[in-house]
Amino acid sequence: MPSFCAFILGVRCASPPGLSINSTRRRLSGVGYRSSPRVDRRHCRGLTLIEVLLVLAILVIIASLAVTAYGPIQRKAYMRAAEAQIKAFKTPLQAYYLDLNCYPTTQQGLEALRSPPGDLPNPAKWNGPYLDSEVPLDPWGRPYQYECPGRYNPDTYDLWSLGPDGQNGTDDDIGNWMVE
Repeated sequence: MPSFCAFILGVRCASPPGLSINSTRRRLSGVGYRSSPRVDRRHCRGLTLIEVLLVLAILVIIASLAVTAYGPIQRKAYMRAAEAQIKAFKTPLQAYYLDLNCYPTTQQGLEALRSPPGDLPNPAKWNGPYLDSEVPLDPWGRPYQYECPGRYNPDTYDLWSLGPDGQNGTDDDIGNWMVE
């Protein structure tokens, strides 16, 4: 009969001499209920320390591979989220333009979509708020950059995220001139 450690660990144990299922039944017959005989631990082979450490090392290697593969995927997801948010600003900015016949100035910024700026020539035309909630931050937790008139779009506006590095004017910046 296999021992507990043999059952749990999936290893084969050698039975102690003279202990078999038939001999145990013969000994127990007619006596009533008795617990099963003990298996001598010397005959049950468990896992050695080396085997346990080897399994742990393999698990660490697999986990590190998963973590290193996750980094570029998350970076790409953040870049796509920034593109989507920049595209989502287009509708409120166009509504602002339709009401006031101009886009918010650089000084007014995107907050002009939430509350009327103090320097509007005709504040009665402001029909906002044009955004349902606060102006969102980019996926890296920084505010979007806004400039009107834009450097890349001189007739309208430039709206961009500083990207993963947080530096303006680098290759990883994401702007409305790139995503439209």
